[in-house]
Amino acid sequence: MLTSKPSRRARRGMTRRAVTVLVGVVAVSLALPMAASAAPVTVIPGLPPVEVPEVPGVPQLPGVPSTPKTTTPPPPSTTTPEAPKGPAIPNVKTSTGWVALADDATHQITWWRNGKQVKTMPISMGSNDHPTPNGVYHTKEKYRDMYMDSSTYGVPVDSAEGYRTYVEYATRMSWDGIFIHAAPWSVAQQGRSNASHGCINISTENGKWVFNTIPRDTPIVVRGTIGPKYTGD
Repeated sequence: MLTSKPSRRARRGMTRRAVTVLVGVVAVSLALPMAASAAPVTVIPGLPPVEVPEVPGVPQLPGVPSTPKTTTPPPPSTTTPEAPKGPAIPNVKTSTGWVALADDATHQITWWRNGKQVKTMPISMGSNDHPTPNGVYHTKEKYRDMYMDSSTYGVPVDSAEGYRTYVEYATRMSWDGIFIHAAPWSVAQQGRSNASHGCINISTENGKWVFNTIPRDTPIVVRGTIGPKYTGD
């Protein structure tokens, strides 16, 4: 079999073309910023490997595969979740899982269940003439509606300090007549000042919630009033 060798002129032309391509690539690489020393190596078939750094705004060379870019993911967030606002749960025993705190400083009652804050509602407790005693009460029987009158603790209804009032959603807190109950007539004072004869006044909606939700024997802590210490139960 005969093989033909390229002529001297053909070999000379091939050499010129290779040199031209090589010079062009070297010229491009020299024109790029010196900071690209860590750029990926681009290999052109038939020529030695040449480092061609990637420069923003410079178009990709035809036939040269692009180098995939890698990005560093941001560090994970170290933000601590915000703790629920409100008072600390009182340190009292509960057989129902529920605990309440009626705080005269804020005129609010806060409810917890199994250590988690569930609900806060505005209240109005006993006035300066009839302050609600401080201490730990426990819920007792409930009345969907009832009449409250002062004669139950020795004050005649027809006296200057006497009263007989129809109330709804009443939950007894003590055997001497203190209830937490709906009192729509004192909504303007609830969350602001004290206006009752010793009971904890709440809105009708909140009274219904307590009536339907809070089981018997749930502790209710009264704190911060000018009243005496509650000793009964």
